[in-house]
Amino acid sequence: MSEKIQKVLANIGLGSRRQIEGWLREGRISVNGQPATLGDRIVAADKVRVDGREVKRLQTSTSCRVLLYHKPEGEICSRSDPEGRATVFDHLPLLRNGRWISVGRLDYNTSGLLLLTNHGALANRLMHPSNEIEREYAVRVHGTVTPSMLKTLRKGVSLEDGIARFDQILDAGGEGSNHWYHVLVKQGRNRLVRRLWESQGVTVSRLMRIRFGAISLPRTLRRGQWMELDQKDIQLLDPSSSIR
Repeated sequence: MSEKIQKVLANIGLGSRRQIEGWLREGRISVNGQPATLGDRIVAADKVRVDGREVKRLQTSTSCRVLLYHKPEGEICSRSDPEGRATVFDHLPLLRNGRWISVGRLDYNTSGLLLLTNHGALANRLMHPSNEIEREYAVRVHGTVTPSMLKTLRKGVSLEDGIARFDQILDAGGEGSNHWYHVLVKQGRNRLVRRLWESQGVTVSRLMRIRFGAISLPRTLRRGQWMELDQKDIQLLDPSSSIR
């Protein structure tokens, strides 16, 4: 069974379909030694190269899988690290075809819900800013938080990469240096939650993502463990998708 080349390459996580279509126009992709063009179809036996490098584990039919991983602090979301630090990929089940793609990232010192999928097109949709998928975090802050600060954080703060704000802030209780808030953002910008709090002169001492879209972190899932979402949960996560 053949499929369009941009669909296959997107599904294995090389980029979005739009990016890959651009690579095709630029002549960066070849199939069986010949330049590929937009609209070409391929099968699993074809040898595809991008910028001269062969694409490994090519498959034209990918069953969509999504894992929910409870990331502990002290792990990175890259596949390898020159410093030899642990990565989230160290604990995931092996795939016969394809690879796990992280849906966004969590910082080294951030814990909580991390989604991973073997389906590149789904990962790109979930990360695309235009979809404004809600991300909820539990935050422990060190410093005095005033009503004026909370008002400013809801209204918007100018950061180095543009205006940002919390769409919702809930006081989760605690006293002194153990005061917690639940905050909601709709963007996946780098260190966004920490930077927003730091803009008000307070420090985030603990940060955990507890929800991504319609999927919440189960209380029974321990740090360093993963669970696989069923098709019903995948549909909740991405209602517009027809992936099976």
